[in-house]
Amino acid sequence: QVQLVESGGGLVQAGGSLRLSCAASGNIFRVIGMGWYRQAPGKQRELVASLSSTGYTNYADFVKGRFTISRDGDRNTVYLQMHSLTPEDTAVYYCNTFYNSRQYWGQGTRVTVSS
Repeated sequence: QVQLVESGGGLVQAGGSLRLSCAASGNIFRVIGMGWYRQAPGKQRELVASLSSTGYTNYADFVKGRFTISRDGDRNTVYLQMHSLTPEDTAVYYCNTFYNSRQYWGQGTRVTVSS
């Protein structure tokens, strides 16, 4: 079992920044790939960014140059640093990992960007 706990969401004005954190715990014995997804009201959940176990990063086009995913050393804690936020970034952000043939999701953290 893997547990993912997100934190760092909140309300921010357009143009502002936030940093989300996700800590993975449980029966994990190696560095794992992790990612961030988001789901806005009435929309499907979509990939925002991912970070592989070897450090490869992948970003959705709509966040390139604004968001950065990173890891805390060799820990299974990842961050999503978000800059230049717009109201279109308003969503619930979910942490995700695929480990031992199972997909895991965090409970989500809400990000609201006011105009």
